[in-house]
Amino acid sequence: MSKQLLIIGFVWPEPKSSAAGSRMMQLIEAFQKADYSITFASPCAKSDNAFNLDGIGVSQVAIALNNSSFDEFIADLNPDVVLFDRFMMEEQFGWRVTENCPNAIKLLDTEDLHCLRKGRQQAFKDKQVFDTSYLFNDVAKREIASIYRCDLSLMISEVEMDILKNRFKVDDSLLVYLPFLLEPISAEAIKKLPKFENRDHFITIGNFLHEPNYNGVLYLKETIWPLIKKQLPQAELHIYGAYASQKVTQLHNEKQGFFIKGFAEDVHEVMQKAKVCLAPLRFGAGLKGKLIDAMQNGTPCVMSSIAAEGMFGDFEYNGFIADEVQAFVDKAVQLYENETLWTEKQRHGFPVINERFNKQQHVNQFFEVLENTLIHLHDKRLHNFTGQMLQHHTMQSTKFMSKWIEAKNA
Repeated sequence: MSKQLLIIGFVWPEPKSSAAGSRMMQLIEAFQKADYSITFASPCAKSDNAFNLDGIGVSQVAIALNNSSFDEFIADLNPDVVLFDRFMMEEQFGWRVTENCPNAIKLLDTEDLHCLRKGRQQAFKDKQVFDTSYLFNDVAKREIASIYRCDLSLMISEVEMDILKNRFKVDDSLLVYLPFLLEPISAEAIKKLPKFENRDHFITIGNFLHEPNYNGVLYLKETIWPLIKKQLPQAELHIYGAYASQKVTQLHNEKQGFFIKGFAEDVHEVMQKAKVCLAPLRFGAGLKGKLIDAMQNGTPCVMSSIAAEGMFGDFEYNGFIADEVQAFVDKAVQLYENETLWTEKQRHGFPVINERFNKQQHVNQFFEVLENTLIHLHDKRLHNFTGQMLQHHTMQSTKFMSKWIEAKNA
C-alpha cells in the first residue's frame, strides 16, 4: 500500500515562472517514483500559469487559513508525511498537523533561507556590510523556530546548511541537503546545442515578483548595460520573466538595445538563442534557476558572487564571477567576442548539471534519510528538545490570554 504525502503549498506550482515552481515539481516527481500518493493543498488563489497537477495524478485541494475545516480534512487524509512549502505554511498549519496527525513526519522545504535573503536585502538598502545583526532578524526567529518544529528541513544550498549549523547552531540531524534534482545531459544533446556562431545577444531571466530579480534588471539598465552597449553597439539584452508589471515594462528601450520580453513559454528555446547570460544579483539566497537554465542550454554566464553562491562547489564555473562593475562588463564582452573562451566556459557547465545536481544520487540519499526517520521518529523527536519546547502550548499562551482579556474588557 502506497504512503500518503500531503504538500501544503505557499502557492500552486508554476514551473515555467520560477525556480521554486520547478523545484516543487522535482519533489513531486521524486515522491511519485517512491510510490507515494500525493495531495497538494494551498490557501493561495491559482494563476493561469499554475501547473495542472490533476494531469499527473496529484489530488488538488483548496484549504483556508485560520479555519478548523483543515482539522477535519487532514484527519480524514491521515498522511504519513506532510511537506510544508516554506516556513510560513508550517506556521499556519503545523500545529494543526501535530494535533490531528501526531505521527506524520513533518518536512520543511525552505526553498531558500528567507532570513538570509531578507537580511541581505536590508543591508543593501541601508548601504551597509551584511553581518550578524542583519542575519539575526525577525524573519530568522520565525524561520529557525519552524525548522526546529519540523522533523527534517530540505536545504537547497550547502552554504545555507553551513549558516544554519555554524551561525544558528541548528543540529545537523534536522537538515537534509537536497538541491535541484536534474536529469543528466547526454553527449548527443550537447552536440545538438547551437554553436557560438549561431547565437546572438545577451539574456537574463527571472520572475519579476522576486525582488532580487527586479533589482538585478534595474542594475543592468542603469549601470552595467550602457557600458556593455558602448563596446558592443550591435548587441541586445533580452530580459525574460513572469509577472512583468508596468514598472518593469517601462524599462523597455529598443534604442538602447534593452528589450523586456516578458514571460518565456519555452526557456530552453530562448536560452539557446542567446550567447551570454547575465546575472548581476546584489542580494538573494538559495540556488539561482537562471544559472541552471543557462548551463543546461550551453549558455555561459557572467554572475555576481551572490548569484553563484552554492552553485558550483569544487567545479569550474560556466563563465565568470565578478562583483565590481567594470570587471563584470569586461568579462561579458570577452565572453561575447572570444569563441575559444566561450566554448571552454560552456563546457564547464555540463559536469555541474550531470554530477553536482544528479537527480538519482540525491533522491536516493534523501529517501534513505526519510525512511530512517519514519522508523526512528520517536527517538528523533525525543532528542529535539528545542522543537518540543517551541510546540509547547505555554510558549505564547499567557501573552494571548492577556490580549484576549484586554480586548474583552475594552
